[in-house]
Amino acid sequence: MKIGLFFGSFNPIHVGHLIIANTMATATDLEQVWFVVSPQNPFKKTKSLLHEFDRLDMVERAIADNSRLKATDVEFSMPRPSYTIDTLRKLQEKYPQHSFTLIMGEDNLEQFANWKSYETILNEFTLYVYPRPRAVASPFREHPSVRLVEAPLLDISATFIRESVRANRSIRYMVPDVVEEMIERKKHYL
Repeated sequence: MKIGLFFGSFNPIHVGHLIIANTMATATDLEQVWFVVSPQNPFKKTKSLLHEFDRLDMVERAIADNSRLKATDVEFSMPRPSYTIDTLRKLQEKYPQHSFTLIMGEDNLEQFANWKSYETILNEFTLYVYPRPRAVASPFREHPSVRLVEAPLLDISATFIRESVRANRSIRYMVPDVVEEMIERKKHYL
């Protein structure tokens, strides 16, 4: 099976993530998209990061009605911070019957040369890149392993959602109802 890997903190998962994942699962040759919930992104601060099991739970509930979308906790048992190349290797070892494609926003492509073993990733995997607001064109766009995928241009930020929760503003329509309910019930981000 050809699987797209959508890495992220998903802190929280929001409709932008879901639209991109669904677009990748339905408008490309990917058979499934797996949300790889990252316990700690090496490029992000962990100050406002919910526990990984809470974030995984929100992702699982948000995608429960879509058989083309799955969530994985593969990075939870790996050294931290986790690096994409190490996760790709672990998934290849665990699921040799699948082929994996990396899904990323065009803004990440700008910094791709800073990633651990980025040349290996480019040589061994395909990258499906979706447009992001204000992304600067990267020379990696022309790489044979990079495929630009037409997708809605979305500018929904998990940071904005967390700030809205703290300011007691509505997050309705920015996150699935089930995620909004979990955030309210468990008093996440307060």
